[in-house]
Amino acid sequence: MTEYWVSQGNKWCDFCKIYIANNSFSIRTHELGKRHKDNVTKRLSTMQKESETKEKEQQQAARALQQIEAKAKKSYQKDLENNQRNVDGDTSAAPGDGWVLDSASGYYHDKSTGLYYDSNSGFYYSDSLGKWVTQEEAYKSVQASKSDAGQSSASQTKAPAAAETAVPAIKGGAAPGRVVTKPLNPMRPIKGTPAPSAVAVNKRKRDDGKPKAVSKEEEAALKAREAARKRVEDREKPLMGLYKTY
Repeated sequence: MTEYWVSQGNKWCDFCKIYIANNSFSIRTHELGKRHKDNVTKRLSTMQKESETKEKEQQQAARALQQIEAKAKKSYQKDLENNQRNVDGDTSAAPGDGWVLDSASGYYHDKSTGLYYDSNSGFYYSDSLGKWVTQEEAYKSVQASKSDAGQSSASQTKAPAAAETAVPAIKGGAAPGRVVTKPLNPMRPIKGTPAPSAVAVNKRKRDDGKPKAVSKEEEAALKAREAARKRVEDREKPLMGLYKTY
């Protein structure tokens, strides 16, 4: 009978994350080794810690659920009592006089301050703040809004008076800047004076009759110009037919 060789393969150790020979001797040798024992101990300790952590989380979740249920029961009982008071017309839960229960919102409302009060939590709601705050913060916001409104109204009433007093000062004061006393146009008269005529403006001054001193060069030039004028006249007279030539 013929014998065949069969491969036994390898065995994976999940604790050490390695492969070992798949035979009893190799497996026993590996399991008795220090490395394998240390890895097994670490795995067991890790599993124990995980189980303890999981158990603690479960206990905390159960405790939180119990607290939530207790608070819910307490709040439910308080709501029942408040509803019964509202039905009976009891206003003992209101923080003071002037507070009226608003049926739409279920909170107490004060028209003078504009605040809302929650009897369950004891907080106040202010429209100016836009959130639930304590009683001290709520009344501080009311006082601040009233003071701002008073200052704005006072400034509006004082503004026209200041404008009226400022107008006469501008009318009676001197003109700002430089004042022009002469007109830009010489033909334009100044206010309060008669307007000059165009003839008077364009009229040239006459000579006073006194002879002007003439130099010798100017006198010679005048004589030469006069002689030239006479020569031109003598030359042009026959051409114009004024005289007969014989």
